[in-house]
Amino acid sequence: DDPVGSMQALSVKSSLANMAQLERNITMGTVWLDAGETALGHAQELITEARALATQMATATVNSDQRKAAASQVQNLLEEMVSLGNTQVNGEFIFSGTRTDVAPFEADGSYHGNGSPFSIKVGNTSTIEVGADGADLFGTVFASLGDLKTALEGNDVEGITAAMDALGKDAEHISARQSEIGSKALRMEMKGEILQDLQISGSERLSAIEDADMAEAITRLMSKELAYKAALATSARVMSLSLVDFVR
Repeated sequence: DDPVGSMQALSVKSSLANMAQLERNITMGTVWLDAGETALGHAQELITEARALATQMATATVNSDQRKAAASQVQNLLEEMVSLGNTQVNGEFIFSGTRTDVAPFEADGSYHGNGSPFSIKVGNTSTIEVGADGADLFGTVFASLGDLKTALEGNDVEGITAAMDALGKDAEHISARQSEIGSKALRMEMKGEILQDLQISGSERLSAIEDADMAEAITRLMSKELAYKAALATSARVMSLSLVDFVR
């Protein structure tokens, strides 16, 4: 009955469908960011453990055998770091750039992802990076841990100290990336809140276009019912008259 209203309703439904997809994107992106932040938090713990071990092994009271034994501990830390670098969410690797179907790191720390962080659409023209370039995040950490292991195996105190300092810089780098993730998560939350408001507004507009005004509909129905009853009453009176009534 209302071609213009029908066109408006179709437009609003299309917008609501698009917003529903953006909402799913935001939900997924939030999970990715949380996973990334958790992985980097654990990476910081491993770096702290490695630096503490390096500090202990750099003292003059430690002998070469103890340092060689410590090298195996560093190897364990390196393997755990590789595992963090291969963090997955729903079967996708979050530190592989856009190559989310490829495990980014091998056991030796070599990288197989790319340098383009995976992004999601959170608006008609805006995106947010929720994945990361793993080489940028973990590359120097693997190198620093490898150098520390080599120095421990070679009883190289200066090398141990240098690796310890490098790990300190790695910790600062990862801390900065954690802050970036926190900012993205906040932006994601704000986008989600705005989207919810728009969805409510869109649903209300659709309802105004499609739904009947119940008060008006009831009034019109009652009016038609009265007219119908009046017509029935008139018809009944006419049908009850005979020819005699008309010739009087």
